[in-house]
Amino acid sequence: MSNLTFMRSPRLLFTSESVTEGHPDKLCDQISDSILDAILDQDPRARVACEVATTTGLVLVMGEITTDCYVDMPKVVRKTIEDVGYTDAAFGLDCQSAGVMVSIKEQSQDIRQGVDRALEARSGLLTDAELDRTGAGDQGMMVGFACNETPELMPLTISLAHRICRRLAQVRKSGLLPYLRPDGKSQVTVEYHYGQPARVDTVVVAAQHDDKVSSERIESDVIDTVIGEVIPPHLMDAKTRILVNPTGRFVIGGPMGDAGLTGRKIIVDTYGGMARHGGGAFSGKDPTKVDRSGAYAARYVAKNIVAAGLADRFEIQLAYAIGVARPVSIMIETFGTAKVPEETISELIQTHFDLRPAAIIQNLNLLRPIYRPTAAYGHFGRDDIDAPWERTDKAEELRRAAGL
Repeated sequence: MSNLTFMRSPRLLFTSESVTEGHPDKLCDQISDSILDAILDQDPRARVACEVATTTGLVLVMGEITTDCYVDMPKVVRKTIEDVGYTDAAFGLDCQSAGVMVSIKEQSQDIRQGVDRALEARSGLLTDAELDRTGAGDQGMMVGFACNETPELMPLTISLAHRICRRLAQVRKSGLLPYLRPDGKSQVTVEYHYGQPARVDTVVVAAQHDDKVSSERIESDVIDTVIGEVIPPHLMDAKTRILVNPTGRFVIGGPMGDAGLTGRKIIVDTYGGMARHGGGAFSGKDPTKVDRSGAYAARYVAKNIVAAGLADRFEIQLAYAIGVARPVSIMIETFGTAKVPEETISELIQTHFDLRPAAIIQNLNLLRPIYRPTAAYGHFGRDDIDAPWERTDKAEELRRAAGL
């Protein structure tokens, strides 16, 4: 489904999912970003590409890392596992007894030479010696999106799905529902009329739990203390379906139920399927990797365009070549919602946003240990973490420049 079809449809159901911090893939994302943060805390110029895999009783850390600092990686792994809530061997993974294997090598020199000295610098085409010097750490496409469905300018479906999963963790950690375990998922289906949310059609929640709790109690508790606290009443009606643990049992979960891997929840991390995706994951990557920094910059552009009132719905695609500083292409789409000509918006982006990797890193202050909190409940639409790509500090100047 394209967003253009979405905007023209008189009635359409759209669904997004989220997962809790105890989901095995999300656990791996958090370990990867915890290691990244620990390294950036000592060495902001480190090059990090850290992947993690997990299964019953085992965590494997692998990748390419170039740094002068020392980080006790098994200690970081165990602390992250503990924070998430895997503290009992009965869960299939616990912070004390889990096996931790580390297999790390340095970043390839072939890649490093293109990042340290971009094509613009090597070919003598420098226009700004500092910002043109850093090349993109890989090729690829990054997509940014924003829409005016919610105050955070995110699609309502993914926003509600994230809130449900965050609430599952809150009631577990606070002791309100002490029988819950770390793993869990949510899925929210919203009925849209001509691109505007009208009602919540279906809510699905899968919550891992202790063996001795009845499915009836879990369903009642989740509806009352989770769904009822998250979904606005005006979006629910008599036809809204609620499905809690529809298999009837969710005791075996986490890494014991499924193997986990960094970067397998890229739609959960972004826009819930509402926007296109370039395919690159975020976690465990330092900001010279445009999979991460380029996607953050794209969101920053999109959010400011919508916040400025230039469009109600906006998507931007950036494309980079490895070792080249400037994007090789910039594409925008407003899905018929633009308030000014799209050519004007393109010109404003070129004037007001510097999308070279070094400029993104500098302007968004990305060489800091801020990444672990992004690795659960989405990288975008967040006001509870340090996420500089969520600022709308350019909205007013864009509005003035567009003559609105």
